Amino acid sequence: MHGALGRGQAWYDIDRYATLKFHLPCNRVTSKELMKTSPISEELDLLQSLVNLVHHARIIELGCGSADVSRKLLALYPSCQITGLEVDERQHVKNLLNPMQGLQFVQAGAQSIPFRADHFDLALMLKSLHHVPLDQMGQALSEVHRVLRPEGMLYVSEPVFDGALNEVMRLFHDEELVRAAALRAIQEAVCSGAWEQLSETLFETPVHFRDFAEFEKRLIDITYVTHRLDAGTLKRVRDRFEAHMTADGAHFSRPMRVNLLRKR
Repeated sequence: MHGALGRGQAWYDIDRYATLKFHLPCNRVTSKELMKTSPISEELDLLQSLVNLVHHARIIELGCGSADVSRKLLALYPSCQITGLEVDERQHVKNLLNPMQGLQFVQAGAQSIPFRADHFDLALMLKSLHHVPLDQMGQALSEVHRVLRPEGMLYVSEPVFDGALNEVMRLFHDEELVRAAALRAIQEAVCSGAWEQLSETLFETPVHFRDFAEFEKRLIDITYVTHRLDAGTLKRVRDRFEAHMTADGAHFSRPMRVNLLRKR
């Protein structure tokens, strides 16, 4: 029995999570310990609580997408200088057409960062590590280590493979393997001695869609990967999604994990 939960909290299957996370000698956990997450609607709030952004003003965001978090960060900390790396050419062009003071964009991947060593104070990977090719995740983390100054920090935010939204997504885009690989890459990097893990935070973030058309636009018709759904698959996705529809749209909670590392 897990007991009663407060609003916005959720229990996750610790045995399943542990099999993905803790089969490394440098990790010690109690495998039966339950993990209760807290709701966070704005990830920047969590970032600010974990990292002193005034003292980590030179920032690189890897796989920045449209750089929404970086733009919000700059609005609060205008003295920061942020570099957004994006490998997808179409998204990079969109970014260049939407400039912001203090934010520069570079088209490149995390596995080959075109900056000198010891250049940045903080690196952000916001739901991007699992998009790095499987055989290059370790290289990407090594590159981040290279471009961070001594005791620079790496904030890695990754979705946990669980939850109702995940059950819709996996019908056409199953990320179980790549998410597990991203988690293992982080833990192997820590075990290598190159990084000190300062914290691991589990939380859930609300996700809302007005209707299936918005879901399709945001998660199927995206630029960095091509989803070609046949009529049958599209119907199954729509049916599973619409089971969550209410009068004001579909509401989901996405479970997330943040690992905060410091360069040794």
